[in-house]
Amino acid sequence: MDFLINLMPVVVVFAIFWFLFIRPQKQKQQEHKEMLSKLEVGDRVVTIGGIKGVITVVEEEELKLEVAPEVEIGISRRAVGRKDNENTDITEN
Repeated sequence: MDFLINLMPVVVVFAIFWFLFIRPQKQKQQEHKEMLSKLEVGDRVVTIGGIKGVITVVEEEELKLEVAPEVEIGISRRAVGRKDNENTDITEN
């Protein structure tokens, strides 16, 4: 019985860590994975390296981004950090 009472604080601390850190991180990873699977031509994205561009070609594991007028780069799908919701045009500069 004493063993269960001594184990209780450890279980409570683990539960707190689960709900505050582990569970939200897993949900965020799942949302990012879902976003990557739904990328399509015309989406504005920002890579994990900070490069902004518009998707011009979507292949299974690779994308082509137009980063300037008539300048395209190839990147891995996993290199996309997020969708860019800004309404900026890459031809403005």
